[in-house]
Amino acid sequence: MTDRPLTLMAVHAHPDDEATGTGGVLARYAAEGIRTVLVTCTDGGCGDGPGGVKPGDPGHDPAAVALMRRQELAESCAVLGVSDLEMLDYADSGMMGWPSNDAPGSFWRTPVQEGAARLAELMRHYRPDVVVTYDENGFYGHPDHIQAHRITMAALEMTALAPKVYWTTMPRSMMQRFGEIMREFHEDMPEPDPAEAAAMAEIGLPDDEITTWVDTTPFSGQKFDALAAHASQGENIFFLKMGKERFGELMGMETFVRVQDATGAAIPENDLFAGLR
Repeated sequence: MTDRPLTLMAVHAHPDDEATGTGGVLARYAAEGIRTVLVTCTDGGCGDGPGGVKPGDPGHDPAAVALMRRQELAESCAVLGVSDLEMLDYADSGMMGWPSNDAPGSFWRTPVQEGAARLAELMRHYRPDVVVTYDENGFYGHPDHIQAHRITMAALEMTALAPKVYWTTMPRSMMQRFGEIMREFHEDMPEPDPAEAAAMAEIGLPDDEITTWVDTTPFSGQKFDALAAHASQGENIFFLKMGKERFGELMGMETFVRVQDATGAAIPENDLFAGLR
């Protein structure tokens, strides 16, 4: 036994990602006295600028957007009680197929071993008991999410650490429910074409393949406020349109697939730290 606190490390791609998939667990475990470390890989410079100006449009300044989003990220971390924020500050690569994918300094074109070496140093420093990141497809195919997955798994191989490792996911039943809710809020939303619908149907996992269901309902208000802290991206954050009460009803459960474990904790489990305390 040591005096070192139990530690959760979440590795995310952009400012605001920390709140969407892991805001509940970050807030819950911080409240339980666990050290929560957030690693944000990119500067978010491909997000919306002031007034909703889009990347590539006149007046969009990636450096100014990155500075604004850094400030919003700090506010989100304060809301969630994040103990330590580490920023790798790679340039945001934008969506798959954008010219920014191949821009100098973009996260997507950064050699995996380079990013992994930097992350491995942070892992050696914080010695996380639990590491959370995305699956191989970055959950929905975003290049920076995919790259975050790659450097996280490579960094783990570079260290002598053996934390429990989780990938964020969502049950297919909930994905279907979200589709219904989006149509409720956007009555004029066109039906997706068959190829797009097929791709959406592959996001997430069948409910019975999810290993870990963490109830964060008491912290859903913090999760909503953390998302709201990213005000510059509000147009892109669908969940804020629900309002806090509806959000709490729908977003109280965070789900993961466990991919590395040395504790022998039984699955399904309801605690990322099962077997560790």
